Amino acid sequence: MIEKKYDYLIVGAGLFGSVFAHEMTKLNKKCLVIDKRDHLGGNVYCEEKEGINVHKYGAHIFHTNDKKIWDYVNRFATFNNYINSPLSLSKGNLYNLPFNMNTFYQLWGTKTPEEAKQKIDEQIAKYGVKSPANLEEQALSLVGKDIYETFIKEYTEKQWGKKATELPAFIIKRLPVRFTYNNNYFNDRYQGIPTGGYNVIINGLLEGIETKTGIDFFEDKEHLESIADTIVYTGKIDEFFDYKYGQLEYRSLRFEHEIHDSENYQGNAVVNYNDAKYPYTRIIEHKHFEFGKQEKTIITREYPENWNKGKEAYYPINNEDNQKVFKRYKEESKKLKNVIFGGRLAEYRYYDMHQIIASSLAKVEEISMSKQE
Repeated sequence: MIEKKYDYLIVGAGLFGSVFAHEMTKLNKKCLVIDKRDHLGGNVYCEEKEGINVHKYGAHIFHTNDKKIWDYVNRFATFNNYINSPLSLSKGNLYNLPFNMNTFYQLWGTKTPEEAKQKIDEQIAKYGVKSPANLEEQALSLVGKDIYETFIKEYTEKQWGKKATELPAFIIKRLPVRFTYNNNYFNDRYQGIPTGGYNVIINGLLEGIETKTGIDFFEDKEHLESIADTIVYTGKIDEFFDYKYGQLEYRSLRFEHEIHDSENYQGNAVVNYNDAKYPYTRIIEHKHFEFGKQEKTIITREYPENWNKGKEAYYPINNEDNQKVFKRYKEESKKLKNVIFGGRLAEYRYYDMHQIIASSLAKVEEISMSKQE
């Protein structure tokens, strides 16, 4: 029997793969991390331009309630005290997000929680339905007409490329409504941006570990599988099985980056553009994530797009049909004893960053426990 060169070949240098490689290296396992992109870090990769850390694949704000995960990422970077407080442009007016007393005052002129609750309850009673059949009915039943038409309808239709009446109700399980004057988008205890960008964390995780970029796993699959005892696969699960049960659906994104010869373009890190007349859903101004004082500024417009095999897959479309297909791939994956599937694409679910890290750590612990038995 030929001895394999590596214990683990990790396909994908995003957070799941990087955390897994780091933890297994600590356990004296030899790892190789590959990625088809020309850089490490997956979607959290930051590109330094004009002294600004540009979130190349959209805004990433770290937030969690899990102290263990917070302590873990703080081993690799110092986090600033950035608080995500996006603004929303709708029908020519700017509003605070998430939906809170500032939003309601801007929308209706209400000044007390009682006034705002009464307004919302009246609209739910008038426009809501008992058994919502689609996203529009679900939203009207949760927050009423004004909030739905001002903030949700056109934005969501752009995001998903379908009419709200054609989208399933379960996409919106709840709509957080906050009856305080608090513009902090997240409720989590811990929040911030790593000083120097997310590359600091990825570089810390992968320090001393062999990595190769510009490597497409599927172009040399047979050879790559032959050099490691176990494959850790973080790509699309349907692609791994050559789409034998059909192609899973995703939404994609396109980013347009612009450098401006001014210190400040929009005064906030994130501004949502709700109206259908804007083809993008938001503009990100990156310097505000790290309170930058650079002479220039860089903005990114984010355009939702239909996905095809030539594009990056960002959001799984977790409707009933796709879940049926995914379930077949999931059953197929369980038959492979030397392949571990992990991360957003391999598990066909949307993960926040802290959830990906937790999932990777849990997988390492599961393997360690099984080896001890």
